[in-house]
Amino acid sequence: MRGFDLEQLRTFVAVADSGSLSAAAPRLFLSQSSVSEQLRKLEERAGVPLLLRGRRGVQPTPAGERLLGHARRMLDLDALAMQDIRGETLAGELRLAITDYYRTAEIAGMLRRLRERHPQLRLHVTVMKSAAIDAGVDDDAFDIGLTMRVVRARGGTGERPRAGWRPLRREPLAWVGARGDTEGIAVPLPLVLLPDTCSLHQYVVRMLKRARVPYRVSHSASGVAGLQMALAAGLGISCLNRSAIPAGVAALDPSTASSLRLPALPEVEFCLLPPRRGEAPVVQAAREVLAEQLG
Repeated sequence: MRGFDLEQLRTFVAVADSGSLSAAAPRLFLSQSSVSEQLRKLEERAGVPLLLRGRRGVQPTPAGERLLGHARRMLDLDALAMQDIRGETLAGELRLAITDYYRTAEIAGMLRRLRERHPQLRLHVTVMKSAAIDAGVDDDAFDIGLTMRVVRARGGTGERPRAGWRPLRREPLAWVGARGDTEGIAVPLPLVLLPDTCSLHQYVVRMLKRARVPYRVSHSASGVAGLQMALAAGLGISCLNRSAIPAGVAALDPSTASSLRLPALPEVEFCLLPPRRGEAPVVQAAREVLAEQLG
């Protein structure tokens, strides 16, 4: 029996993480047709469907979810073996600031894999709001910052790309509420939001005002974890990027969103802040590793 092909597994992980073939293709430096062919061969080798394809992108099947964990470990072992025989490892102290919208269910596992790959790297991780990370770009509070911006949409809403920012991944935004508990929503819309310093808060309010949709802030959370809990408790609706939608919360179905006159939402983009002048070699090297690990 033949084993799995590492490049096919790498493609599978990238597609599962990106949510679509088109988003994964540039990360893999492949055409979309090549990505599709890699996945076809992988499913043929596995003997079972691994991805469900739909209008909102792709998601792993139950078999795909099981393979995803194995694939990550196999790719990590492959990287560890290469680093070991080449004598490549990161050593030293690294202060990392990560936006609290970033892949909330997966970040702990990703950081654990980074530590296992580079056991001599001393990681100090702070989860912060994007606005605080952006404001700290010129101070010495952290070495590397991962922030989020709303992609500028046609018509002028959203944020313009900033010089030196390194895009890692994009995710769609969705209007969300408590799973199975959104039928009674009415105007003025009960919004669950972060404080008004949050760029996503500002964007949502601006979009609703532009669409002339009445709203009220029913709950203000101090962080994304609190916002997720308030949504699951049915305290209102909000918008979240795909990977930040927790159990108990779901995207509003199109008919509900249409009846409430909710405007269409763009994507968000996660970016590494630009390097500082005179950056230490360990930070420079870690930036490249993180771009691969977090993308």
